[in-house]
Amino acid sequence: MSETPSALHEAHPEITEEAIALLVRTFYGRAREDDLIGPIFNGAVADWEHHLSQIADFWSSMLLRTGRYDGRPMRPHLRLPLQPEHFDRWLLLFERTVREIFSADVADAFILRARRIADGFEMGIATTRGEIARPRHSV
Repeated sequence: MSETPSALHEAHPEITEEAIALLVRTFYGRAREDDLIGPIFNGAVADWEHHLSQIADFWSSMLLRTGRYDGRPMRPHLRLPLQPEHFDRWLLLFERTVREIFSADVADAFILRARRIADGFEMGIATTRGEIARPRHSV
């Protein structure tokens, strides 16, 4: 029996727009209050509602294949004073939050992508600084 194209792209029933919005709001609420990464986020983001909407669109595009996000996430991060410890904290908070909201399998799907994103950002930032970085999170 052949699968229809829509069946090939069905998301896990736990991954909904509402669940993604809850994840994004909960995580960024915690990140903004964090002693290490909060000052960076709060200094860089002027319009939190717009930012949260963009991030929700990003995750919706990643896991629901909605195609709503068409931004270039690397560029704004290149201007920030980010170091490896910032990515470590971002992942720690993100992983805790995603595991509170989703079942283990669904959380793992988010976490795998988040770790790849962190590695990509770290390596991209290092390149612009004339440095070499290797993946640390998704290996």
